[in-house]
Amino acid sequence: MSQGFQKEGKGWRLGWNPAANPYKALLGGEGWALELTEPEFQDFCRLSLQLAETLKSMQSELMDQEKINCEVESNLLWLEVEGYPDSYSLRLLLNQGRRCEGNWTEGAVPGLIEALSYFEMSKFD
Repeated sequence: MSQGFQKEGKGWRLGWNPAANPYKALLGGEGWALELTEPEFQDFCRLSLQLAETLKSMQSELMDQEKINCEVESNLLWLEVEGYPDSYSLRLLLNQGRRCEGNWTEGAVPGLIEALSYFEMSKFD
């Protein structure tokens, strides 16, 4: 993405500014926002989409109304999803430096994941 980008929906916000230094990305939810470095944002995109795909693939393995909790971590951040494969919350903790935390509700996650797909496809050009 050679240009900046900002997108938001009900309960979530994403932004990208390649000219900013060191915090090129913005993540937000209901009443909160934080800035991320490019490596943090890349990990967030990759791991969020990985969790979404994992939940989707597990849907046929679970009984109706069976909740699931999955975690994934990199050196930079930790993510957790909790809920049903088609309706879950997402939680973020930064592992280094600022020690920030954020979360998105079940209603916000589908739009957030869709927007993250855009960022991931662009490969941060």
